[in-house]
Amino acid sequence: MSVRIKASQRRVRAVFQPKTRTTPTAPSSTSPSTSSTPPIPTTQEKSKRQSSKMQRMGRTVDSGPVSVPDLFCQKPVIRDALETPTSVTQDETVESMVPNLNARAPRLRYNDLGVPRLERQKHVNFLQKTMGPFPSQYLHADASRPWYLYWSLAGLTMLGEDVSSYRERLVETARAMQNDTGGFGGGGKQTPHLATTYAIVLSLALVGGEEAYEAIDRRAMWKWLCALKQPDGGFQVSVGGEEDVRGAYCASVIITLLNIPLDLTTDSPAWTPDGRANLLSGLGDYVRRCQTYEGGISGQPNAEAHGAYAFCALGCLALIGDPREVVPRYLDIPRLIAWLSSRQYAPEGGFSGRTNKLVDGCYSHWVGGCFPLIEACLGPIDDAPSAQPRQDGQTATTPSIDLPAAPETLFSREGLVRYILGCCQNPEKGGLRDKPGKGPDPYHSCYVLAGLSSAQHQWQLASRGEDEPSAAIDDPVWLVLRHLDDVRVYEQEDVVRAIHPVYAIPHKHQQDMRSYFLAKEGF
Repeated sequence: MSVRIKASQRRVRAVFQPKTRTTPTAPSSTSPSTSSTPPIPTTQEKSKRQSSKMQRMGRTVDSGPVSVPDLFCQKPVIRDALETPTSVTQDETVESMVPNLNARAPRLRYNDLGVPRLERQKHVNFLQKTMGPFPSQYLHADASRPWYLYWSLAGLTMLGEDVSSYRERLVETARAMQNDTGGFGGGGKQTPHLATTYAIVLSLALVGGEEAYEAIDRRAMWKWLCALKQPDGGFQVSVGGEEDVRGAYCASVIITLLNIPLDLTTDSPAWTPDGRANLLSGLGDYVRRCQTYEGGISGQPNAEAHGAYAFCALGCLALIGDPREVVPRYLDIPRLIAWLSSRQYAPEGGFSGRTNKLVDGCYSHWVGGCFPLIEACLGPIDDAPSAQPRQDGQTATTPSIDLPAAPETLFSREGLVRYILGCCQNPEKGGLRDKPGKGPDPYHSCYVLAGLSSAQHQWQLASRGEDEPSAAIDDPVWLVLRHLDDVRVYEQEDVVRAIHPVYAIPHKHQQDMRSYFLAKEGF
């Protein structure tokens, strides 16, 4: 699935004025200015303009040089009178965040709108350290080494760093983790798993280059994926292991990035004598069965809805066909939007992963990353016929479902940006975290930055051009552009790189790997 950067905007949008380092002397009221250049707005003028805009939006603002909407810096006015251990923990969590959200936390550099600056270089330094040797207490995480590689490399690329210098070391490490039967384990001689394979494949895409791509044994990978494919449409995460939406998403990413043939081996559990079944057969129906009564998505049918599984479900469906047709065909989108919207809290601005749980920085991606996918799929399908060939070789006879386009963004991008920059940064040693009081780590650094990217950008879908190479999975083009419609509370220097909304890596790295394998004939 290719991604294109949209060269220009179709309409003029207001641009946030960077913070003025010094306040210029105002011209005398008795004499006209001799310069034709408009005067630089003062801090007070910018604050007044922003306050006026927020007041027009029905929000109360504080007086003074820093304006923070009450919604993001005060406890909720309406509260349930019943006190429970959960409500006490929630209150304590909010209390710990109020100084950060109200522009009063020490060691953070705030702009005029009460939002901290992105400590980019500190985060780069932190993630570069995580690419080195780990202390002995991390021995228990040995099987997660592919994940640490992906989290750190992805975080560095989103911060604008070139990670190609890690290529040689990564290729050597990946080869040691690859199994002769296909797939990658957490370490040498460990059982291959879809999650660790997903992490290694994306890591190799991030460092790029033929040496990295050729480290993958695609023929063995194809046979291994066939062994994981199940008759009900889903995938086991390892041979004989559990079957869940996580496996469906990881397998779909691997199949599309590596251009894996969809045909099944005859010893696959999902193989049928008529030869009609393939790696993607029944995948949409499996995902459909995982939508719960709440509207969210569970890991398996009849389980609890979870934010990460919602992203996996949407990502999987977006890869098996045109998302505008496939996503609303298999999921009840209005109910899913209602559940996802309930995950964003005030005053925190961040997301929780489940009902009645606390906010956590990682859900900036797992839940926040769902909204760009949904927003891009809403609206009329202009170029999609009512009956389309599906990836399993059958024809979908159900009419295409057109959902109305969202008149505005479906989540509070401002709230998420305030939470990420105000509560998830570690101002002392760099790195990003769950929330204040927690330590930074590569996992949260990666997914918090991915959530920030989702809040700062938006995506549109377009059809694939006729001159673009065909693949086992035909997919549309994602157009990425900066999101400038809402109140923009961050500065230009604090923008991170756009990521592909499905693969969660910068679009260039996804395109390079996919193009390389599209150009190859056979294995």
